[in-house]
Amino acid sequence: MLPITMADKEKVFKIIKINGRDSVRQHLAELGFVPDAEIRVIADNGGNMILQVKSGRVAIDKSMANRIMV
Repeated sequence: MLPITMADKEKVFKIIKINGRDSVRQHLAELGFVPDAEIRVIADNGGNMILQVKSGRVAIDKSMANRIMV
């Protein structure tokens, strides 16, 4: 298990768990980041990441991405 920030680009991973406070986990869940969802790193631009989850793409900062464990 590792944070999505350390995952290989363009490979598909399954989210194992989301770390953080309830409010952070709720916010990520509203964006589609829930356990067992498939996720892929599209781009890693220094401080931000573009991730594909379900059928959409979402840009989040690295501190938020570090909470997503795959």
